[in-house]
Amino acid sequence: MRNLADLFWGLRDHHGSDAEVDEGELATCLNCQAALAGSRDYSEFRVCPSCRFHYTIGAPERIDLLVDSGTFRETQRSLISIDPLSFAGQASYRHRIFDEQRRTGLSDAIITGTASIRGEPIVLAVIDFRFLGGSLGCVVGERLTLALELAARRKLPAVVIVASGGIRIQEGLLSLVQVAKMVAAAERLGAAGLPLISLLANPTIGAAYAGFVGLSDIIAAEPGAIVGYSTTRALEESSGGHLPHGSHTAEFQLEHGLIDRIVDRAQQRDFLAGLLAMLASSYRLTSTRNPARVAAPAGTAVAWNQVQLARHEQRPTALEYIGRMTNTFIELKGDRIDGDDSAVVCGIGQIGGESVVLIGQERQHGHAAPIRPEGFRKARRAMLLAGKLGLPVITLIDTAGAAVDVPAEQHGLGSAVANCLATASALEVPSVGVIIGEGGNEAALAFGVANRLLMMENAVFTPISPEIAASILYRDASKAEAAAAALRLTASDCARLGIIDGIIAEPVGGAHAAHEEASRELKQAILQELTDIQRESPRSLVNQRYRKLRNRGRYSNYLGMRIRRELSDLRDAVCGRVAHIASKVRRARPSESESSDEGMLIP
Repeated sequence: MRNLADLFWGLRDHHGSDAEVDEGELATCLNCQAALAGSRDYSEFRVCPSCRFHYTIGAPERIDLLVDSGTFRETQRSLISIDPLSFAGQASYRHRIFDEQRRTGLSDAIITGTASIRGEPIVLAVIDFRFLGGSLGCVVGERLTLALELAARRKLPAVVIVASGGIRIQEGLLSLVQVAKMVAAAERLGAAGLPLISLLANPTIGAAYAGFVGLSDIIAAEPGAIVGYSTTRALEESSGGHLPHGSHTAEFQLEHGLIDRIVDRAQQRDFLAGLLAMLASSYRLTSTRNPARVAAPAGTAVAWNQVQLARHEQRPTALEYIGRMTNTFIELKGDRIDGDDSAVVCGIGQIGGESVVLIGQERQHGHAAPIRPEGFRKARRAMLLAGKLGLPVITLIDTAGAAVDVPAEQHGLGSAVANCLATASALEVPSVGVIIGEGGNEAALAFGVANRLLMMENAVFTPISPEIAASILYRDASKAEAAAAALRLTASDCARLGIIDGIIAEPVGGAHAAHEEASRELKQAILQELTDIQRESPRSLVNQRYRKLRNRGRYSNYLGMRIRRELSDLRDAVCGRVAHIASKVRRARPSESESSDEGMLIP
């Protein structure tokens, strides 16, 4: 099987540097030699059914594959390329434009218009590589800019399908400045709180990749697509040899946190439809009554035992909770700078019928992965997206802490944590944080700045692990049990100190004993808190969050402190007595089959 980049550029060179890469009807795959005749994947999607190599298709074909039949309405078709510089080359630029128009049936390298995908209205732009390599000339820049402005005016999401080789040399600097114009239009679309979704085809290089694509809220790409700023040829010339296999592909970009996902052409319509449906959701949770606050149970848990339960290898992880609480979840990958941290999972999902941004710290069973700088940057990126689109933020916290190593420091760990904290504190959308397992040091805190912060009953929240604390305090790591008690890290302790707003009950034995029941309790608590805080204005949400932070650990006079502590202890005692009586009532109440007309005796 050939390197996909080598295959593509070989085809391109065969047809000419700016000519159409059109393989026509093939009998066998050029990549793996599999038979293509009779294949639905090839005839309908131009995809090899064996190796999934994606052949070039034109803009009209892409539109037919993606949008609802009969809904596409083209815009700005009358804008036609001319020769603004009277460019002098081997052939007349004006004649080349006419030849391309006649050969492709397009007026230029882009088609724009309005359409719907599974009923969701959008503004669509498709850049066609067949027309002069999808180069960004004045017409392409103007049409795409007008499309983004149209999306902003009509309050619609913008979807851009990109296959471009960069700027159009024959239009010189007039071509180059189109990049800045398109970026400015994309920025205005974002300022209007509307999403920009880019789907990258083969190839997406140069000015398109370095321009508006980088501002997209969601970036998907086709398998094997060549994606990057420079061409593979330029990189080979600069490095003096062949590039590593697959180093300039969509898969490489995904691995390094620069795009969100790779979507096969056969699944692109479903992917876009699901994403648009969530982004367009206008549902908001409401309640006919004031929701009861989640109360902290009375009683003092044995701290070290609770640490073990929080770390239990069968305890549900963030991804498991997300999977059980949502019907649809579209994950976002990477920090768009340096990489993707698998210890942090982010995405858009629906909970209780409302679209939310979910951010979770993913502790794999039996393995506490530290959070790296890329993870904090990815979480911040998700928070900013939520603020832009007006979606609530739900964070699920479960980490032993931030990464402690030289590479993490070199990649800006301190700055990443600080910026994540700052962004969380300034969000103008509702936010609910839940510590579902172990909340360790600044890594947990960065995800825990929220309008409501809850803890699962057997979760812990601590500035330092009990083992390390024991080594520092007692010079003996084996005294971790004593250190755990001294740190006041249990859910009950955190509620008493005013660090959290409530505790979510777990199934008997702990969340690991009944995943489904634990997920149900978690979802109910989140919905309850979200319903309450969604009544607040954006400014009120920010101020509320700030007041909570200001009052935590705030110094007061000794008498006031003693009174608050006494009231807290009294409240816990009362709650404990009520819970004890309620449990006796439940045990004493007969089943329906045992009840009679004489009624029930309740002690």
